[in-house]
Amino acid sequence: MKIVIVGGGSAQWVPILVDDVVIAPCLAGTELVLHDVDGARVERTREYSEHVAGLAGTGVSVRATTDLDTALAGADFVVVCISTGGLDSMARDLDVSARYGLPLPIGDSVGPAGISRALRNVLVLIGIARAMERVCPNAWMLNVTNPLTALTRAVTRETTIKAVGLCHEVQNCRFFLSQMLDANHADVVLRVTGVNHLPLIVGVEVDGRDRFADLVAVARERVDLDTPLPLLDRVFAGPVVTTGGGVTDAMRAPGWTKRRLRDSQLLNYEVLRRFGAFPAAGVDHTIEFVPGFLTADSEWGKAWGVVPVTVADRRGREANYRGRLAEKLSSTEPPRHRSTEMVVDVIEAMVTGDPIDLPLNIPNAGQCPDLPADVVVESICTVDARGVRGRDRAVAPPALAALLQRVSAAQELTIDAAVSGSRDALLAALFTDPLASALDHDRLVDLAGAMIDATAPWLPQFAAPAP
Repeated sequence: MKIVIVGGGSAQWVPILVDDVVIAPCLAGTELVLHDVDGARVERTREYSEHVAGLAGTGVSVRATTDLDTALAGADFVVVCISTGGLDSMARDLDVSARYGLPLPIGDSVGPAGISRALRNVLVLIGIARAMERVCPNAWMLNVTNPLTALTRAVTRETTIKAVGLCHEVQNCRFFLSQMLDANHADVVLRVTGVNHLPLIVGVEVDGRDRFADLVAVARERVDLDTPLPLLDRVFAGPVVTTGGGVTDAMRAPGWTKRRLRDSQLLNYEVLRRFGAFPAAGVDHTIEFVPGFLTADSEWGKAWGVVPVTVADRRGREANYRGRLAEKLSSTEPPRHRSTEMVVDVIEAMVTGDPIDLPLNIPNAGQCPDLPADVVVESICTVDARGVRGRDRAVAPPALAALLQRVSAAQELTIDAAVSGSRDALLAALFTDPLASALDHDRLVDLAGAMIDATAPWLPQFAAPAP
């Protein structure tokens, strides 16, 4: 077995992924290759990876390279965790969006900042897939790079490579719903339709019993919300192994109840109450998809409990990731538990043939009937030795189906723009995007130009001057 991590210098992703690989029994003896364009960064993560592989004693070998074809040759699985332009480019995305009247709390999926992020990553992902076509055409690409749905779609649309997008948001939500429904996490079965960072839960079962109405009752405050949730106190008091946004001081504060949990996800419960489906991502993601919530009147989400994640916050997190990596290099014990990420879960199911159901992003083959065939959608999928396929058919309520259709259409136009370097296609993507389209037309035209100008170093396809 050969697994390649492209973006293998990431202090955020590599320690978690490598820990998961070296303790998976079915991956004993795996060849693990770390690829990165930054040789110094990948040497640092290689040192850690060799250290933890030695502690685990499962025969996983590690090497690092800055040559993509060398890294990919003969690979079985290629994990992509890159960020073209890093935080410098993201700072420009957020600045331009804010200057044009759309401050975003996250800015990695939709709206002007999400579209800008896609523009500079689409050709890079396609380039990795083209290299895979040359040297490992049968390998699976497991993409964790944002904007997840758009980038995974770019690969499946423009190349022959099999690609899956993986995000932990639905799994996290499933745990929180289990607490709200007084159920065991493992017994909660969801039906999901949508796109990444706007996955919509349209069905909930526990032990074969339909519990969706109980979730609606929470949204309408028809149940006792003052029930203590001691498990959340324990979870947030300890380490949380995830590549996500991290645990805030407010989350670590004791005294969790159903009311506090509901209030921490107030926007998602409002969408459920008004429109009939529960968004399964954090509210800071949800609010960027739903016009009417991210407004000056709501203080740009503050009224819904949304706290922006600034670039300074992200730089602080990167420093923390590097610090933890240095600390873990002095560890003397191998990792004991699998993380909440699903990369190794997918690989394990394909290798062993033991099926597992997971929320994944794959081309639409009818599992999300509100959206066109072949566009990438997020739904509950079954993974086994045959690959990945949608498990069930999930229909969104009408208003949310219309919203998903606009978001998906904007993603298709964004890919068109990134591949062609067409400013008209970019304007069409912004015109279709639910958030950006609220701008005055002339201002929207100016925004498209400002996005290209601000991130020009990473957009060679747009080098030709505007007509």
